Amino acid sequence: MDNNNQDRIVTIERKEEDAAFSGLRPVELKNFIGQAKVKENLTILMDAAKQRGEHLEHILFYGPPGLGKTTLANIVAHEMGVSIKITSGPAIERPGDLAAILTNLQANDILFIDEIHRLNHIVEEVLYPAMEDFGLDIVIGKGPSARSIRIDLPKFALIGATTRAGLLTSPLRDRFGMISRLEFYQTDELETIIKNAGNILGIALEFGGAHEIAKRSRGTPRIATRLLKRVRDYAQVKADGVITQMVAQLALNNLEIDELGLDKVDRKILNIIIKNFDGGPVGVETLAMSVSEEPDTVEDVYEPYLMQIGFIERTPRGRQVTARAYEHLKIPVRKKADQAALF
Repeated sequence: MDNNNQDRIVTIERKEEDAAFSGLRPVELKNFIGQAKVKENLTILMDAAKQRGEHLEHILFYGPPGLGKTTLANIVAHEMGVSIKITSGPAIERPGDLAAILTNLQANDILFIDEIHRLNHIVEEVLYPAMEDFGLDIVIGKGPSARSIRIDLPKFALIGATTRAGLLTSPLRDRFGMISRLEFYQTDELETIIKNAGNILGIALEFGGAHEIAKRSRGTPRIATRLLKRVRDYAQVKADGVITQMVAQLALNNLEIDELGLDKVDRKILNIIIKNFDGGPVGVETLAMSVSEEPDTVEDVYEPYLMQIGFIERTPRGRQVTARAYEHLKIPVRKKADQAALF
């Protein structure tokens, strides 16, 4: 993972400090804030499985990091009253690794695979019959004497999570009974999450303070709780320990996070497109080189939020900054015709 990105407070990727907030995660679906449609569909799926006395169907969650995919998987296990085994695509290096995990599952258990798009092809091939027929095909021996045997598995539910659903192969995607996209959160939803976290942590938090943190949290609960921690520290040292709207504003301005949640890296990207490439369009590879990042990092980490708030748009010729971004940065918009007249 990119070290520069890990240094950012508003990165959507998981950081070590986020582990301190694991106790803030809800364990019941009724206490999970946001994602109303996903919760509704999950409730129907779980209730139907309970009424039939069957295992849960396989589920795929996709969307940007930090929106609650892992939390929802744990909630599903809790609601179904079963155990959950958590792993990730990169951690399952060989078919034997997957076989060891699957054969240790009990009936109706849940296997959660994060970053499932990063499973290697050989492991994925072994997963197909496990998901569809609850069996493992194991080859014993080598050469002409090799033979294949099938090991029956307990009926289990696989919950996969991915930030890049487009990288999933069709055979794997087709084996999920429910596929749900998690969306960025609204400000009022984040306010509720922040206030709940404040109550659990014993933080003196006024409504205005929660609102200020929420609107700068980029629609992501993970970032909201991270900012709450930073503002709490600021309030403790610089104020009287109470997070008011003014205290939150001062703390976040001090961290160079503006009213829309943009940090200096976001502003650097926008300024480079505007000043070096006349607002675009510019190809992602060229843009990545200009900000000393990998193209995948630009696409997966920086672009989603800038596109969500309408500051960058993708065109057939590349990325282009919108008039809204010019306005936010207080940079006059120069029309292409005006630029051409300069030459």
